[in-house]
Amino acid sequence: MAIENLSRNKSFDGWHKQYRHQSESLACAMRFAIYLPPQVANGQRVPVLYWLSGLTCTDENFMNKAGAHRVAAELGIAIVATDTSPRGKHVPDDESYDLGQGAGFYVNASEGPWNQHYHMYDYVLNELPALIESVFPVTDQRSIAGHSMGGHGALVLALRNSDRYQSVSAFSPISNPVNCRWGKKAFTAYLGKDTSRWADYDASMLMRESRQFVPALVDQGDADNFLTEQLHPEALMTAAEITNYPLELNFRQGYDHSYYFISSFIESHLRFHRKHLFKE
Repeated sequence: MAIENLSRNKSFDGWHKQYRHQSESLACAMRFAIYLPPQVANGQRVPVLYWLSGLTCTDENFMNKAGAHRVAAELGIAIVATDTSPRGKHVPDDESYDLGQGAGFYVNASEGPWNQHYHMYDYVLNELPALIESVFPVTDQRSIAGHSMGGHGALVLALRNSDRYQSVSAFSPISNPVNCRWGKKAFTAYLGKDTSRWADYDASMLMRESRQFVPALVDQGDADNFLTEQLHPEALMTAAEITNYPLELNFRQGYDHSYYFISSFIESHLRFHRKHLFKE
């Protein structure tokens, strides 16, 4: 599979690189970034943490703002950050920030015109890892994490594919999208008006039915402007109590929805993932 290197920067003795490739799942060119820790220079293959970002973001938000490279270099973990939707002049879009390009919601769209390109679920689950594992010196040990819309995506992917991920974490995830404005708008457009089809992409509903567990860590700021209207962490907490799910949910006093919050706690998330990625 052909990929094009767009940039490379040394960071904490490892390398941050951006690439572009033609995606079959999304029928467009896609960009991703990868941080390769210094251990790969010695011939070591390393596990991968996949990062999913939130509304309007690209791969650059996390890689440039989260401050994750130092700890990833220490722990020997590669990080892959993808874009948040298919993009391009031929890709359907919307004037609002919370639908269309930059707002793929990590679903497989079934409704037109979105269903020609918006298959971010398949892209993250299958196509991107297959590409990463065929090109870079990594193992097939994977964990997944994300923020906001990306936290929703990470939780859904892990809950539906417990055999594919060692652990999952999220910052400020949209935990119950079937009951919030962002989720209702996106799901109606991408999945249709039949709300019974939405449950496959709702982390709280999936966790209520879960029988195979992926260890989960969630951090939520209590000063988040979206906490009450959009995020609903209480629904996730209730679901975990019903199934005795191994969820650690932390409310962080005074923190908002921004990357100041993420950069404050990204180290604890990476160390959480390391514990599961390197478990024998």
